[in-house]
Amino acid sequence: MNILMVLTSHDQLGNTGKKTGFWLEEFAAPYYVFKDAGANVVVASPQGGQPPLDPKSDQPDAQTDATRRFAQDKAAQELLGNTVLLSSVDWEEFDAVFYPGGHGPLWDLSEDQDSLTMIQSMTSAGRVVAAVCHAPGVFRHAKKHDGRSIVEGKRATGFTNTEEEAVGLTKVVPFLVEDSLKKGGAIYERGPDWAPYVVVDGRLITGQNPASSAPAAEEVLKVLRKEPPVH
Repeated sequence: MNILMVLTSHDQLGNTGKKTGFWLEEFAAPYYVFKDAGANVVVASPQGGQPPLDPKSDQPDAQTDATRRFAQDKAAQELLGNTVLLSSVDWEEFDAVFYPGGHGPLWDLSEDQDSLTMIQSMTSAGRVVAAVCHAPGVFRHAKKHDGRSIVEGKRATGFTNTEEEAVGLTKVVPFLVEDSLKKGGAIYERGPDWAPYVVVDGRLITGQNPASSAPAAEEVLKVLRKEPPVH
């Protein structure tokens, strides 16, 4: 089982002068779900190397069992510090792609042509495509071969407008994840703010917020075990 995790390379939180990037829990929790299941995990980003970490996700109140495990795991830290260039990745080698969130993907991965091409290719080939929290924003411009959004008519979730309001960044982000999914024609679903909520529609798997990252990864494994992709 080969799983690609794609992280942001963007570290500026709009014009606030503050830093952003990926959310640690949303990488660490799925990573360990996959690794503990025996999967081979490759981590990529648009610029390669060390992706920027959202500093808020490394604060004491954001720590979880997975982030604490990561802090002691030199091999995982090395893997994260040396992400491969997304443009060099051959999507055909992977059974699934998983996008952790954090605000960073709203700026780079939502517009990144290599990412968009891979999402479209993996979707059309019947591979699993998963994204959590802000990362469903990467589907914003992802189209099927007929030009329609890959989320059109699909059940999906992502960071809610009310969760974005709660963190005070509604006016800072380039777009709202909930709005972008609805605009793409997705059948948007949500649970209570900050509670785990995952939507599985075929091979499209989405999670609402950081608490949804491990459950979303578990759903990826369930789908792959039930019906492995044909290579």
